[in-house]
Amino acid sequence: MSERKSSHELRRGWTTGACATAAAVAAYRALLTGMFPRTVTIRLPRGQTPGFNLSTSESGDRFARAGIIKDAGDDPDVTHGAEIIADVRHGETGSGVVFRAGEGVGTVTLPGLPLGVGEPAINPVPRHMMETTISEIAAEFDDSGDVEITISIPGGEKLAEKTMNGRLGIKGGLSVLGTTGIVIPFSCSSWIHSIHRGIDVARAAHLTHIAAATGSTSENALRRKFDLSEQALIDMGDFAGGLLKYLRKNPVPQLTIGGGFAKLSKLAQGHLDLHSSRSRLDMPNLSLMAKDAGAGEQLVEAVGVANTGLQALDLCRDAHIELADQVSLRAREVAMAALAGGTDVRVLAYDRQGELVGDSGGD
Repeated sequence: MSERKSSHELRRGWTTGACATAAAVAAYRALLTGMFPRTVTIRLPRGQTPGFNLSTSESGDRFARAGIIKDAGDDPDVTHGAEIIADVRHGETGSGVVFRAGEGVGTVTLPGLPLGVGEPAINPVPRHMMETTISEIAAEFDDSGDVEITISIPGGEKLAEKTMNGRLGIKGGLSVLGTTGIVIPFSCSSWIHSIHRGIDVARAAHLTHIAAATGSTSENALRRKFDLSEQALIDMGDFAGGLLKYLRKNPVPQLTIGGGFAKLSKLAQGHLDLHSSRSRLDMPNLSLMAKDAGAGEQLVEAVGVANTGLQALDLCRDAHIELADQVSLRAREVAMAALAGGTDVRVLAYDRQGELVGDSGGD
């Protein structure tokens, strides 16, 4: 199996917010001049000026519509290849820029997000980018800049099923995201963004206990154990650091972390990124945890040379050594150190069948 290329070798892409801005620029220019530009150039928040080609250009009575196919570069973005369409119309005098959610763009239904309930899920930075460029074009053509912009992503409602939007209370489609306009391959910024917004929604709902899971098996187990609402469940994935660092500044009273034994073993060893390509399970270190759990010299040696964390767990279970409890306890200590107070933590380790194998206590 070939190794993943390092990030500097991978092609960067453009966020949905950048594509929406470029489409809105093209449509507004066409609304004012009757002509669509061949290439649309926009300025991103950090000064870059990428160019975009139009996939759709259509105008009619009092409207113009432009579309751009999103290119996420080499990032496995769910919206890669989707068309981002902006429909621009003249608005009421003094209205400024008004945003609407078209097909495939969600609407906010829960408090806690940086947008009000009922607003289209077009995030603040993309809104600011569009407002700024519309203002500049309006000044160029001596127009009022009072426009209504409807952003659509055909097929977006189906694509949104692969995201955490439903859990965040964003209904009907995708969010238009992007803080820099640039997609950095495998940075997984959209996943970490969803973790942060999930915490915001839980805090806005005054929830005192949230549960974060590394995968679906552990999440289902946590759901059954605590009978938590959907808004209390955070799909942490491999991003323990993204979760804990945000909770440090935005605490909740109680956090339960649930995950597979091997992932939590890496957390117990101090890793905050649990992905297999970015952190490795240190078997000699795991053998020291087995020793602390009461394993004899022969078992400690066997754990140290085990092929996988699962094999180490099975060796200890056969010998009635509670290695998973020790791992959960150490993982809790790492999490508590990252949080620096404000949130109590319990860590639960599960096997591949969703059976509880380790418990740190602490709640």
